[in-house]
Amino acid sequence: MTVKINKLEIENVKRVKAVKIEPTANGLTIVGGNNNQGKTSVLDAIAWGLGGNKYKPSQAHREGSVNPPHLHIVMNNGLIVERKGKNSDLKVIDPNGQKGGQSLLNSFVEELAIDLPKFMDSTNKEKANTLLQIIGVGPQLYELERLEQELYNNRRAIGQIADQKKKYAAEQIYYPDAPKVPVEVSELIAQQQTILAKNGENQRKREQVQAISQQWEMERQQIENARQQLLQMETQHAETSKNLEIAQKSAVDLQDESTEQLEQNLAQIDEINRKVRANLDKEKAEDDAKEYEAQYIAETTKIDEIRQQKAELLKNADLPLPGLSVVDGELTYNGQHWDNMSGSDQLKVSTAIVRKLKPDCGFILLDKLEQMDMNTLNEFGKWLEQEGLQAIATRVSTGAECEIIIEDGYAIKNETVAPTSRTWKGAAF
Repeated sequence: MTVKINKLEIENVKRVKAVKIEPTANGLTIVGGNNNQGKTSVLDAIAWGLGGNKYKPSQAHREGSVNPPHLHIVMNNGLIVERKGKNSDLKVIDPNGQKGGQSLLNSFVEELAIDLPKFMDSTNKEKANTLLQIIGVGPQLYELERLEQELYNNRRAIGQIADQKKKYAAEQIYYPDAPKVPVEVSELIAQQQTILAKNGENQRKREQVQAISQQWEMERQQIENARQQLLQMETQHAETSKNLEIAQKSAVDLQDESTEQLEQNLAQIDEINRKVRANLDKEKAEDDAKEYEAQYIAETTKIDEIRQQKAELLKNADLPLPGLSVVDGELTYNGQHWDNMSGSDQLKVSTAIVRKLKPDCGFILLDKLEQMDMNTLNEFGKWLEQEGLQAIATRVSTGAECEIIIEDGYAIKNETVAPTSRTWKGAAF
């Protein structure tokens, strides 16, 4: 059985002079009234009575009162909680008549139930952390989120490098007519030397023909001038004629090769090699871009797997409210983050999480419900009844939605409430 408040009596606490309330067991009990009449003092008194001295107001004793503060709270399990006397000492008596203390109250009173704004005012990530700790998947989810963030950061870095590589490769000039590898100067020089040597040999042979021809002509003249040496010279001339014939035959088919192309290649070798290196750089940049793109895709696959594991982890968890989840470290309800939730949904989420923190605590305290319209109030009240939860709340109003009206520190009857509505008790002690 969850523990709730059956009856409470408050006297001389902050602005409250004397108030007695019997809140409804399931649903919403609204304490109404104008500003500065003592509505919030009622909630502060309950928090002090059940939560201990750390919730004691800085000026707990009502100004102008001779009598000290007095609190008397009866729980639905029969437990009686009192604070009275000069020092407002705590007295807790269980149903069996045995005395207890704050530790007994702490066993069923959830701190956030008497200080719900503490939870509602926390950051979205803090709310999510509270939920994850409750359902017991915090460590696993944190590890998955750490892995996801690590992969995400790594993927982002890879993606940036891949984009840079693509851009660099696209900016490189490419020469389709250039060879695949740089040209070696030594090879061209060797080819040139071979041709020059061959041409030199051809020239030597041509010069040889010319020299023999000149010799033949000189000998012919000598024959003409020296008939007395005719026989000797004719013999020598005949031999020379043979040599001339042989030389002419070997030189007649000689063809010189041109070194013009090699000379051009030598002159252009630096330009050719520059184009080759440019092409190689572009191909390398394109290969790098493809490699990093593949790594990016692989990291994306890992991130998707991590996110699927997170979804499965939360799907199988014992969540306090259907539709409640944690996405990217933030609390969501029916797909909406906290700042996009309606006021009613925010209260539902907060109440459900607080109840899950300490299931034995069946009540919560709420302040300043004037921020909610009547439709939202009615929706939230019906949900509380459905869940079997008790909420005691304040609202700047004297309308029919208020079971209790606080006026100048006293509880007065709300004449606008129908006779068949919830039980109301006045300020008598």
